[in-house]
Amino acid sequence: MKRFKTKNGLVASMIAGAAMLAATGPVMAQAATPKIDSGDTAWMLVSTALVLMMTIPGLALFYGGMVRRKNVLSVLMQCFSITCLMSILWMVIGYSLAFAEGNPYVGGLSKMFLSGMTVGAVNGTIPDSLFMVFQMTFAIITPALIVGAFADRMKFSAMLWFTGLWLLVVYAPITHWVWGGGFLGKDGVLDFAGGTVVHINAGIAGLVAAMMIGKRKGLGTEILAPHNLVLSVIGAALLWVGWFGFNAGSALAANGTAAMAMVVTQIATAAAALAWMFLEWMLRGKPSVLGIISGAVGGLVAITPAAGFVTPVGALCIGVASGIACYWGATWLKHKLGYDDALDVFGIHGIGGIVGAILTGVFASKAIGGTAGLLEGNPGQVMTQLWGIAATIIWCGVASFILLKIIDMVVGLRVDEETERDGLDISLHGESIS
Repeated sequence: MKRFKTKNGLVASMIAGAAMLAATGPVMAQAATPKIDSGDTAWMLVSTALVLMMTIPGLALFYGGMVRRKNVLSVLMQCFSITCLMSILWMVIGYSLAFAEGNPYVGGLSKMFLSGMTVGAVNGTIPDSLFMVFQMTFAIITPALIVGAFADRMKFSAMLWFTGLWLLVVYAPITHWVWGGGFLGKDGVLDFAGGTVVHINAGIAGLVAAMMIGKRKGLGTEILAPHNLVLSVIGAALLWVGWFGFNAGSALAANGTAAMAMVVTQIATAAAALAWMFLEWMLRGKPSVLGIISGAVGGLVAITPAAGFVTPVGALCIGVASGIACYWGATWLKHKLGYDDALDVFGIHGIGGIVGAILTGVFASKAIGGTAGLLEGNPGQVMTQLWGIAATIIWCGVASFILLKIIDMVVGLRVDEETERDGLDISLHGESIS
């Protein structure tokens, strides 16, 4: 009797287990299938709009206020036209080169013209179309950053050719290297939101362009001061707010990583702005408006690669370091080497990006992003970061030089002396604000 009961109990347990498996099987299958999360999607829609706002109107106003009055419309035109051109190029082929399955160096052509993208296609927990357009806003702002280096003196046609080709030859491949399954990502390079892909990339291209196109006429003899710092402050403020979409949005979800990215972005930006302000105050006797907004942008740049990997204390250190380093790059280094980077693209984005990428390897916390840095006993991460920086600098520098050389031979890079003297607004666009 006892044995019979035991057998009955075993049979009953097996039946119950089978029933549970049958009941949970569809649930398990459903959980394994990618599904759009409405909260994540809502956050990413907002983030995408915020990042687009960084270029128009944010960057356009930031740059527009810093040039002379006769060139302000030309800068706004450059930022606006780049927004349009990069949107189309990204849709046609750029997204495919960056994110389609390919080799370690560049994506394939399977996603050209957004082939295969449907309403129901999912990327993680958000629509695939939303991931594409979020990345499109990054592809817009990166070449737009470069125009500050050659402000006041490049032909509009040359600018369009350069930024368009640069997106396909430089930006898309490096994006693939880091985020699209390429070799830098597989090597363990940490770049949460674009330290290498966006800022070092744009900074190096800006430096090469500034050196190749030459100095502005009147540099050293004329007053080339910003014509309207109010516009620049408004632009910097829009960049700061938009950067939450840039950094926190790169979590691709409304989660704790996004929240921490927002926290560290705010801390680093404020610390960098204060570091620049106090250093300038100490060395030059007065804290300037241009200085504090430049420091803030430098902090935003430096925290970008680290945003999903560091603690608030790490962000504070990165902010202070970047504020000091960007001040040095925009003041001492530029004058020492003699290049005319009009709006300090390399001094802020190049230097800030390099500092941020290196310090990501120092301050990375396993508890935050899953990877330990130097301070947690992993010095090799710093070397990995240096490898990512070097690869980006070499490819961007060489490719940008070649593109500019070809464009100079075909259409010419620089406007003539009379056009530059009269201003690009009236000479190239037939308009002026005066």
